[in-house]
Amino acid sequence: MSAADGHDDDEEAAPKAVGRRAPEPEVDPNAGQDTHRGLLPEPIDHDAESEAMPISLSRPSVPPPSMRGSAPPPASVRPPASVHPPASVRPPTSVRPGAMTGTDTKKEGRTLVATEKLAKYFAVRKGMFSRTPELVRAVEGVSIRVRKGETLGLVGESGCGKSTLGRLILRLIEPTYGRIVFEGNDIAHLSASELRPLRRRMQIIFQDPYSSLNPRMNVRQIVGEAIQIHKLAANKADEEAMVADLLKKVGLRPEMMTRFPHEFSGGQRQRIGIARALAVKPDFIVCDEPISALDVSIQAQIVNLLLDLQDELGVAFLFISHDLKVVEHMSHRVAVMYLGRIVEQASAESLYAAPMHPYTRALLSAVPVPDPDK
Repeated sequence: MSAADGHDDDEEAAPKAVGRRAPEPEVDPNAGQDTHRGLLPEPIDHDAESEAMPISLSRPSVPPPSMRGSAPPPASVRPPASVHPPASVRPPTSVRPGAMTGTDTKKEGRTLVATEKLAKYFAVRKGMFSRTPELVRAVEGVSIRVRKGETLGLVGESGCGKSTLGRLILRLIEPTYGRIVFEGNDIAHLSASELRPLRRRMQIIFQDPYSSLNPRMNVRQIVGEAIQIHKLAANKADEEAMVADLLKKVGLRPEMMTRFPHEFSGGQRQRIGIARALAVKPDFIVCDEPISALDVSIQAQIVNLLLDLQDELGVAFLFISHDLKVVEHMSHRVAVMYLGRIVEQASAESLYAAPMHPYTRALLSAVPVPDPDK
């Protein structure tokens, strides 16, 4: 099944609460700004100075000088010592197994997917007799990039536009303006027929593993549909062998392919969704809160599965989640989203060790500390 065939429930809060909304600074009424957008300080991109250079996908324990800047941050965004995240949320000094190390110069990733000033406005009416619709700025002016084999974590509160951004990148939602670049080609205005070859290379894993699976189709039909559409198998026997291999990769037995979605647990359904996304051998997958509807033990299994698949297949992820600890474990870099805008981007180590933006500091300060004495 292609990415457009699935659908997702409205965003729900993850089992682990991320935290409260950041305190909003007062806005000068004479400043002439839109009050909805005037609340945001300037976005912070730790990688801005090294944009043109290939950057290793490793996650060093000490951020390089080019990512931190030679001058200290202004006092308005400089994190005091008291607001650093507790030790429980600080990144470990070692790199996760399978991650690229700083000496792997041959594995430096180049940009696979990027957005430039991407925006999406939704028109809404206030009442039955209102003639002039108002605009909800779900996403506004977002510029991000994801390198080959990299995981970019995307965090923020519910309703800030994370899922909308993921769907915009895949062209499941049409952008209001801005560019979507895939391997150097702008795909924001391609027609449906021109997009079809790219659908193989960009897929999505939805938040709700049950509602995104067709209850009238068994697992073989669900996973094999995309193989049929893109003609990846020569015959039925090859298609069945490919489905069996995909099920093995995600930890399911091949004999389960004759079962229907209601016969599986939540974690098993999510594994089926992952197998469906992998069926067309994509280069880029949007993981739209793939673990938020699962319990903690199953979350760990799905996270480890995604890490193993990335190490084996070299696929790039845009990992959307409320759970800051999971994002820290999964991601090479992290982008923080607030009111439809990216307010801070950095490597996972530098962002968790020394957040610069007030909203990022508020998110990290709300992470519960697993200390039984408190």
